[in-house]
Amino acid sequence: MTTIGSSDLTVFPLALGGNTFGWTSDEPSSRAVLDAFVAGGGDLIDTADAYSAWVPGNSGGESETIIGRWMADAGNRSDVVIATKVSQHPEFRGLSARTVAAAADASLARLGTDYIDLYYAHYDDENIPLEETVAAFDALVTAGKVRYVGISNFTAERVSEWVGIARRNGFAAPVALQPHYNLVHRSAFEQHLAPVAERNDLGVLPYYGLASGFLTGKYRTTADLDQSSRGAGAKSYLTDEGLGVVSALATVADARGVAIASVALAWLLARPTVVAPIASARTIDQLPDLLEGARLELTASEIALLDNASAGF
Repeated sequence: MTTIGSSDLTVFPLALGGNTFGWTSDEPSSRAVLDAFVAGGGDLIDTADAYSAWVPGNSGGESETIIGRWMADAGNRSDVVIATKVSQHPEFRGLSARTVAAAADASLARLGTDYIDLYYAHYDDENIPLEETVAAFDALVTAGKVRYVGISNFTAERVSEWVGIARRNGFAAPVALQPHYNLVHRSAFEQHLAPVAERNDLGVLPYYGLASGFLTGKYRTTADLDQSSRGAGAKSYLTDEGLGVVSALATVADARGVAIASVALAWLLARPTVVAPIASARTIDQLPDLLEGARLELTASEIALLDNASAGF
């Protein structure tokens, strides 16, 4: 188990991404994945109010609704940690105080709960004074609707500004940072955001931990991209350098008798400040490798091999 930043949220060191729920996973499949994740020791579920508004016929909030129904039927709300986000739902775009308040209430209704464990600002909204946004999140914490605050997809400068505003005004300070970070997307986080996270005791929960499936090793040629609806997201990594990273992962995986995906997640967990990578599973068959990644401890030489293979990213 691991603790998220300065909070008292103690969780299994892998978050289950809810972006597939209502998209590539229908409700029965989503519920099966959720059941298997919890049975395997997991408890942190990451979603957003916008999931999955991009799917024809959806309006946003489908993932939250599925999770809410599952919790209601399982009666397990107190046993799981729910993280969701605001700013991208078609009806609640941006981070004005009014939007944040209304979006939170809508998420609570869909989730069928009276509190959100970790509430993220999904994307920055530079049209709204950051003081207004920070105060709006604090109001949710004060009201008991949100336990802790998180930040996602903000620049290092804006994260620092948020923290400064919170401290000066006695507002609830953020405890978590959710950046895009993996073996083939390193420099943006490591050079800029990692120092801010470390300085401010922010637990890091990276998304795209498996680079849209590329770091599972299933995409080795352009023909492989057609295997999955998410294959297009891995296309940009299909280079000599990207395949070199997969080769290094395979070397470690073969030696340890585990899946490539497990090694990719274990590398993230070995990074300073990272407390739980986020990974999605479309079916229960994909879950064991993800859960293994949270338990696998890499050696210094294995980490060095992966560091060197991915140094250009």
